[in-house]
Amino acid sequence: MRSLLRTPEDASLVRDSSLVWLASGIVGLSFGAVSVAGGLPVWVPVLMSLVVYAGSAQFSAVGILIAGGGPLAAAATGLLLNTRTAAFSLAVADILGTGRVGRFLGAHLVTDETVAFALAQPDPARQRRAFWISGLGLFAVWNTGVLAGALAGSALGDTARYGLDAAFPAVLVALVLPTVRADATVRRCALLGAAIALAVTPAVPAGAPVLLALAGLLLHRRQSPAQAAA
Repeated sequence: MRSLLRTPEDASLVRDSSLVWLASGIVGLSFGAVSVAGGLPVWVPVLMSLVVYAGSAQFSAVGILIAGGGPLAAAATGLLLNTRTAAFSLAVADILGTGRVGRFLGAHLVTDETVAFALAQPDPARQRRAFWISGLGLFAVWNTGVLAGALAGSALGDTARYGLDAAFPAVLVALVLPTVRADATVRRCALLGAAIALAVTPAVPAGAPVLLALAGLLLHRRQSPAQAAA
């Protein structure tokens, strides 16, 4: 991380990322504790966090395993919930550059938070540094939190009572709010996506509303030709 901090602007990116890292560490702590308290060995949530690295998919997969479901069902659920990252990857493809190694490593760091934080920056160079600084820090803090939670096991008690599930949504809203305020088209797309997500939440599995909310982008695609002509 130290090699990335070359300018005062980089230090400001670390400062701005710190809230996301804090939220990630807390939720990771919860994930590790829930997994072990549910009867899974410590290595399962730790290895999953290193290899899969997707919060909602990990929680869903562990929930299925704890409930008695098989590994295939858990993996299928995780893959379904993670399909939304395909759209996120397209959004940051130019940010990652053209090198194969960079794209491979960067793809593993693509999350809701890193994409939102990167795209909120004003220029491509800052977007690239924001993605890598926030992504590497988030990966480190998430996995540290998961390990700590897994080692703590059931000592933390019922982690749901702490309201940890509200941490990430609050941080994401803070990240995207400036862009939503500044761009009317983005605002309309966001409102449509939010309406879709709220409508389908009672009927679909956790994580799926976020995927379905991407339909809000269709509004942007329909409006783009008109805006280009204007």
